[in-house]
Amino acid sequence: MMMRSISVLGATGSIGASTLDLLRRNRDAWRIEALTANGNVAELARLAREFSASIAVVADEEKLPELRDALSGSGIEAAGGASALAEAAGRGADFTVAAIVGCAGLAPTMAAIERGGVIALANKEALVSAGEIMTAAVARHGATLLPIDSEHNAIFQCLQGNAAEHVRWITLTASGGPFRDWSWERLSRATPAEAIKHPNWDMGAKISVDSATMFNKGLELIEAHYLFPVGLDRLRIIVHPQSIVHSMVEYRDGSTLAQLGPSDMRVPIASALAWPERMDTPCAPLDLAEIGELTFRKPDEERFPATRLAREAAQAGGGIPAVLNAANEVAVAAFLNGQIGFTRIAAHVEDVLGSFAPPAPTGLAEVLAVDGEARARARILMEAA
Repeated sequence: MMMRSISVLGATGSIGASTLDLLRRNRDAWRIEALTANGNVAELARLAREFSASIAVVADEEKLPELRDALSGSGIEAAGGASALAEAAGRGADFTVAAIVGCAGLAPTMAAIERGGVIALANKEALVSAGEIMTAAVARHGATLLPIDSEHNAIFQCLQGNAAEHVRWITLTASGGPFRDWSWERLSRATPAEAIKHPNWDMGAKISVDSATMFNKGLELIEAHYLFPVGLDRLRIIVHPQSIVHSMVEYRDGSTLAQLGPSDMRVPIASALAWPERMDTPCAPLDLAEIGELTFRKPDEERFPATRLAREAAQAGGGIPAVLNAANEVAVAAFLNGQIGFTRIAAHVEDVLGSFAPPAPTGLAEVLAVDGEARARARILMEAA
């Protein structure tokens, strides 16, 4: 296989670490163009040196001098700030892993799309906030968008060789998070430390809290709506505590295709890196006899209203999904900082949705304006509560 260039946006996060582990095992196949991080300069510099990256970018511009010092004598270019992130993403790598958490990843992801090539998308918030704009840009610039969220990658695999008009249902599976069996009263007392202890997956704090509230699945529902345009009424969610079946597609003839695998993000990432072929991973094969049983249940939208709010936002369209995403990011940050209780996260998002209904954005600048206004309203409502 010819060596390809790759940029990893969000190199020090969990998705970035899993990606780099695979690249480390296949050094002859890849050349690192850009690595980025939010503020972990020491780890970013270490990885940039290890992989001989062309450029390393720290989102926190105040840490740029520290990054330059850490890379001194290496010949690796150092840059900092939001504009530098977008510039690095747009350098034209053959393959870009978009794994910056939150709406902060929107501009860099769009920059990568506008240069064409393959974009492996782990940043669901970007597609939620700017779905129509992003998918139009993919078509306009001839880019290829490959999902590496485990659920969307599973759907992508199950759809291969089949026509969308033959799809009856797309079912996203949800682990249910660490609180799936908790009462409402117990949920009201849940702590950040408890919320980030996911039973199956090793994820960052924000995504772990989203899993606990089920907002992660709500955002994934909106993302699937843009990635797989079969109609919102054909998308559904089912709780599957074992996280072995990552999603399913049912066809009109009654056949259901499911993708199974271990709870290890290296599996969907490898699927994207090697697409349309396959590559080895260090993940242990499934032992279904050892697992013993796979169980499924309907989501409880009374205790976990996030999926209902997300579906309503997707149905409303326009700028509403961006409002939902921004309000959730503010609420999750407040919960992690001890400012609000766990059950206030969804309630606060619903309050913001009821206060702000912007028109559909027509470009990236308008998406970012909606995002900024929604965050401001979310903070004002929180202070007033």
